Amino acid sequence: MPRLLFDDIPYLPIAQKEHDEFAQVLKTNGVEVLYLDDLVSESITTSEVKREFLNRMIAESGFKEESETANTLFEYLNNMGNLEMVTHIMEGVRKDEVELSSLDLKEASGDKAYPFLMDPMPNLYFTRDPAAAIGNGLSINKMTYKARQRESLFMEYIISNHPKFANQGVQVWRNRNHFNHIEGGDELVLNDHVLAIGISQRTTAEAIEDIAKSLFTKNSGYDTVLAIKIPHNHAMMHLDTVFTMINYDQFTVHPAILNQNQQIDIWIMHPKGQGVSVKHERNLKEVLKVALKLDDLDLIPTGNGDPIVAPREQWNDGSNTLAIAPGEVVTYDRNYVSNDILRKHGLHVHEIQSSELSRGRGGPRCMSMPIYREDLKK
Repeated sequence: MPRLLFDDIPYLPIAQKEHDEFAQVLKTNGVEVLYLDDLVSESITTSEVKREFLNRMIAESGFKEESETANTLFEYLNNMGNLEMVTHIMEGVRKDEVELSSLDLKEASGDKAYPFLMDPMPNLYFTRDPAAAIGNGLSINKMTYKARQRESLFMEYIISNHPKFANQGVQVWRNRNHFNHIEGGDELVLNDHVLAIGISQRTTAEAIEDIAKSLFTKNSGYDTVLAIKIPHNHAMMHLDTVFTMINYDQFTVHPAILNQNQQIDIWIMHPKGQGVSVKHERNLKEVLKVALKLDDLDLIPTGNGDPIVAPREQWNDGSNTLAIAPGEVVTYDRNYVSNDILRKHGLHVHEIQSSELSRGRGGPRCMSMPIYREDLKK
């Protein structure tokens, strides 16, 4: 479980029911919902694409090219239809599903009792992280932990091959072929020219500077990147677990990321020649007011800032709200104190059930990757 980044084991039927209800809330409120497995299977448009995709996925799963294990996995998965194959890769391939005359256990797993030949991808229901849509493009992310690094390969094939996205002028601001890492939960689009990115357990300062340079030099429309340093721990793994934008001038914030003077380290990046200029600030509210040209703004504390309630609801992603319109959010029902405070601040709150989904340590924002939004400038 630690290697696959889980603290608990969700009860699958209820988790699926809760996720279906989440998708239905989005659909009921005018959102077009696309499913990752469908998009990937529809992106495998030819037998040549399928062969390349499978070879790369098998290699990134740790198997040497043309080894017996790699060849056996290829034949097994290649004989499936596209959707069945994609689903099976996501679920993982067990050792007892395939026949191998001489399985190299070091190649598959150091533990002879371990049942999987190809690891499952249980974190994939957090679709926010493998990529992030920014302006008329996206980042396809090099993720931090090995358990998740294969996930962004799916997005690479979607953007390159899916009829909705291929040859549509979609820019890739930063691809997945890097040593330093970044994840979508740290990438927050604040408006059409300002981006906030968390320096976190999952995103490095070097990756932020790299994507800032790309945005500034490739006519993205973005001229400001706010790099916000948050605690590096599992409870606050991404910026969006402690800070989200929910209206033009309203944000959720977990009070534990601010010091006793309500300050946090922020580096403001702007274009400078072919590079970036960097300025250090500490007042989150003032930085946001200047960057977003606001006279004032409302920072709403998780759990109403209560020293017991706030960390409890933070563990269950009380700050991980998904804004589906200005002032309208989707949240977990279990974070009832935070939800009540949001309503008192004038927000329209859609609560979804969360007894099982929350066990994966991610909320509604984590479980979604917005691709396109209407222009809702105030």
